[in-house]
Amino acid sequence: MNHYRFPDYQVAGDADSTVFLLHGAYGAKDYFRAEIETLVRAGYRVVAWDAPGYGISPLPQGGLSIEGLAEAAARLIEREGTARNVVVGHSMGGIAAPLVTLLAGDKVHGLVISATVASFSRKSEQDKITFVEERIGPIRRGQPFREAALPVIRSMFAPDSKGPLVDLVTEVAAGMRGETFCAAIEAITRYDGEDNLRRVKVPTLLVAGEADKVGRPEGMQSLTKLIPNARFVCIPNAGHYAFAEQPAAFNDALLGFLDEVMRGRCEPSAVAR
Repeated sequence: MNHYRFPDYQVAGDADSTVFLLHGAYGAKDYFRAEIETLVRAGYRVVAWDAPGYGISPLPQGGLSIEGLAEAAARLIEREGTARNVVVGHSMGGIAAPLVTLLAGDKVHGLVISATVASFSRKSEQDKITFVEERIGPIRRGQPFREAALPVIRSMFAPDSKGPLVDLVTEVAAGMRGETFCAAIEAITRYDGEDNLRRVKVPTLLVAGEADKVGRPEGMQSLTKLIPNARFVCIPNAGHYAFAEQPAAFNDALLGFLDEVMRGRCEPSAVAR
C-alpha cells in the first residue's frame, strides 16, 4: 500500500488562524525559532516545515522541484489548516508560495513573500550565472558544503547585521546537507513562476531587505504590477534575512498584515513603504 510521506514539521500554538512558514534554500524550520514564538505570542497557530530533503525529511526519489515543494506544502495545508490560513514563504519558500496558494485554493487567505523575486526567470542572465556559481560551483569542485556556504551566507546579511538571531540563521543554514542544497538551487533555476504570480487571488505582502542582493527591493516592488492586491514593504538596514536582522521592523509589517487578513480587512491596493 502506498503511503504519502509528509515532510517533517512543527506545530506551535492553538488558534483558528494558522501561519505556515516555508524556509529558503539555505536553512530549515529551526531558523524560524524566534519568529514562531513571536507569532504564537500574538495569538496565531504556526506550522513550520522542513521542506522535502531538509532536516530529517528525505529527498524525493525524483529529485526536488518547485512544483513538488508547492504540492507538498498544499497537502500540509489540507492536513493542518484551520479556519483562516496564511502562507509565509522566505527566499525559495517565496518562490514556491504563490503556487501553494493556487493549489490549496480557498484554504489560503493571505500570502507573504519574503526576500525573493518569486521567479528565477526575472533575473538577468549574469545574475543567474553568478547565483549558481557562488552557491554550488565550489561544492561541485569538491569543497565541503559548510566551507563553501559560510561566505555566501554571511554576504547575504546587511554589513552591520549581528546578534543571536543572525548567528542562528548562519548556523542552521551552514549545517544542512550539501546534496539537498545543490538539488534546491537546480530546482530554483529551472522554475518559471511568473504566470502563477498573475493568478494569485489572495492579499499579498512583499517584504524586501534594503540591502538584499538576492531578493532586491526594486525587483520585489515590481511584483506589485503582477500580483493583484499586493503591497510592498522595504526593511531598512536588512539584507536577505530581515526577520533575523531587523525582527522588530519585519514583525511590525507581518503582524499588521496578518491582522488585516485574519479579520478580512485587506483592501485591494498596492502600497509601497
